[in-house]
Parts: sequence; C-alpha cells; structure tokens
Amino acid sequence: MAKTIVGLFDTFPEAQGAVQDLVNKGFSRDTISIAANNTAGEYVQSTASSEEWSGTATGAAAGATIGGIGGLLVGLGALAIPGIGPVVAAGPLIAALTGAGIGAVAGGLIGALTDIGVPEEEAGYYAEGVRRGGTLVTVNAEDSRVDQAIDILEDHNAVDVEQRASSWKQSGWTGYSATAQPYTAEEITRERERYHPMPTTPSTVAAGAAAPSTRPIPPQPKPRDTSITGGKETTLPVIEEEMQVGKRTVSRGGVRVYSRVTEKPVEEQVHLRKEHVSVERRPVNRALSSTDRDALKEGTIEMSETSEEAVVSKQARVVEEVVVRKDAQERTETVRDTVRRTDVEVEKLGAERGQSANGFEVYDADFRKNFTSTYGTRGKNYTYEKYTPAYRYGYDLVSDKRYNGKEWTTFESEVRRDWETRYPGQGAWEDVKDAVRYAWDTVRGRPPLRRTA
Repeated sequence: MAKTIVGLFDTFPEAQGAVQDLVNKGFSRDTISIAANNTAGEYVQSTASSEEWSGTATGAAAGATIGGIGGLLVGLGALAIPGIGPVVAAGPLIAALTGAGIGAVAGGLIGALTDIGVPEEEAGYYAEGVRRGGTLVTVNAEDSRVDQAIDILEDHNAVDVEQRASSWKQSGWTGYSATAQPYTAEEITRERERYHPMPTTPSTVAAGAAAPSTRPIPPQPKPRDTSITGGKETTLPVIEEEMQVGKRTVSRGGVRVYSRVTEKPVEEQVHLRKEHVSVERRPVNRALSSTDRDALKEGTIEMSETSEEAVVSKQARVVEEVVVRKDAQERTETVRDTVRRTDVEVEKLGAERGQSANGFEVYDADFRKNFTSTYGTRGKNYTYEKYTPAYRYGYDLVSDKRYNGKEWTTFESEVRRDWETRYPGQGAWEDVKDAVRYAWDTVRGRPPLRRTA
C-alpha cells in the first residue's frame, strides 16, 4: 500500500533541496508535489494576468516557471487560493487544487490535503504554514521506501507542524480560515525571521549609528595602579578560565505519514453449471414386454432443473506491516576552545634593577650563551628566538609558589603536562626541557651575567 508523506518547510530553498534529493534517490517525479506561497513574486515568472491572480481563475495560470523546480516536476502552475493568496505549485497536487479544471477555489489547500489522507485539523496546520510564507512538499511512496522519504525530508529541516501550530496558538491563532486575509509580503518576511533571523545589515541600522561588528571585542587591559604608598598593599589576582561543556536537546522538525484506502478493479474466472430438462416423443412398433406391462398404469414423473451462480465474498488479510520508528544514536564530540590565564611578572625598577637581576632580560645574555653551547650546533632550524619561550617558562617557574623549596625531579612531570597544554606549538618537551631546566636553576640558584641599568 502506498503512503503519502507531507513536510512543511520555512524556506523555499529547503523545500527545493528536498525535492531534488527525492528525485536523485529515485522517487518518481509524478509522485512529488510542491506548493509555495508566492505573495512577493519571488519564486515565479508568469504570463498570468491580474484577473488570473485574483482568485477567480478557472485553473492554473499558464507559462509559470520556478527556478530549479521546473525541470524536476510535472504540472507546473500558478494559482490563487482563498485565505492564502498567490501560490505556485507543481506535481499531482495541482489537479486537486484546481478541482480537475473547475477553478482554484474548489476545496482549497485543505481539500487537496484531505483527499490524499491528511486529517482535516492537520491539513489546516499545513495550509496556515503556507499562508505564513512556508512551502509544502508531498511525496507518495511505497511502503518499502517510506522511511527513506521521511529521512530525506527531515534532512532538509522539515518543520514539526504540531509544535509550530502550538506556537501560533500562543500568539492568538485559533485555526485556519479560508476567509482570512492573506499575509502581505512584509508580514511573511517578519514571520520567517521569527524562525530564521536575518543578519543585521548597514541598511537596517538607524541613521548616524555605526553598523555592529561581527568580530569579538578583545578584553581591554585594566590600567596599573602605580600610586601605592608605604603601609599599603594591592593584590593582582592570577585568573585562569576553565572550559565547561554541556549539552541540550534541539528540535530538528519532523514529518507525518498518512495511510489511505485505494480501490482497484480485479477479475477472476469461475466455471458455472446449468441443467435443462427436455421431453422427446419417439414413434416405436414392438411387442409388449414385461417392463412395458408394469408401466401400464397411471403415474407422475418429476425432474427439476438447477443452475449455478457466482457468489462474491471478501476477506481482509494483513499482508504487510509498516513500522515507523525513531532510532537514537549517541556520538562523542570533541569540543575545542581556548581559555585565558593571567600571569604576573615582578620586575625591579630604577638603579636596583641591574643589581638584583629580577627581570627576564637581565638573564638574556646568560640564556643566549647556554643556547649556543646546547643547541646552536644542531643546524639552522635551531634559533634562540625559537627557544626563548622555553627559557622564559623556566624563569616564570621560580615565582610559582607550588614549586618553592622543591627539587626539579619531584615536579618535572607536572611541569611537562603544563607546557604541553599551554604551549602546544612551541616544541616537544624532550626538545626544550634542557632550556627550561637551565633557566630554573639559573634564576633560583645563582645570579646571571650582570648588566648595567
């Protein structure tokens, strides 16, 4: 038994993609229909006159074309439907919309949908969706291909029509009416933007206002407080962001499957028997026999005639089951982002700077000398600038309270994980650990080469 699958789409390109996909997957073109609201004239070019668009046309307007659909479906046309307005349609749905030639007003979209098995209440939802600028796609599929058709429509974002109707009712909608005033192009645009917001463009920004930027604004550094006097202190917090990943359920729309009863003529041959009694008189001339003598008396002979007639009986049998199911699949997704951390460097100022040697640049000459003796002979790919982050990392470790008073071997594994996390592109740990260790030992244990302030 064939079933009709119906899907409502917010935008024509989504519906067009679904139709193209259905055709590509082998669904017959003459089983697929599309009907789109064309109040703004955005999908169709037609030779139809204004009278033909007025709602009193006697059929679909000739000469209509829809971009990307005209070569896919049969029976392309433009017509007007009461309560909806101008509509472009293609496929077998056109015959139902035009009432087999008696005009587009015959039954409207609800009548066409109920003819293919859609309950009247739900047909009203679909009609209202088209009235608000949506596009309807129907496909008649054999039982074995129903699931495939459903998947195709869902892949192209078919709307959950009951959920959408619930949203309309919350805004005061009470049901579809063929006498309702069709939506204007502006109203359709606002309705679409409720579910598919359009990006703001400079033309929509008030005069004198700057167009909003889509680039994220980087955090602005806070000015330093340089007015600290004796007896007072200030705190510079070391802040580190943590990434938290959650999940939420998102509605992806859906489609409905309708079953309908169809009739087809059948025939079968049966052999029937009919009886007929005939009476015949034959002249004879013979001697009387004993049998004849016994028959010499009064009597009656009766013989009945019978005939057979065809008797038709019907017995319904279940010959196939269609199972509609929803499968759930779980997947693991890796979420990547960046987190920020503030680091605080302490540097002596003034004449004391050269003596106490707390700034990284004070150790620069010593670090360069170590680089030349350790890495400088390995080739042109080894430069001091490439290893500067490693020396600075070892320099920063000295001011980390977690490692005060500890020996290198007790926390090297922890430092390695921190390096690989914070500096994934600055070199492998085995390649830079000697530079990190040298900087740690140098700053912690002995003064560097002196430099003047």
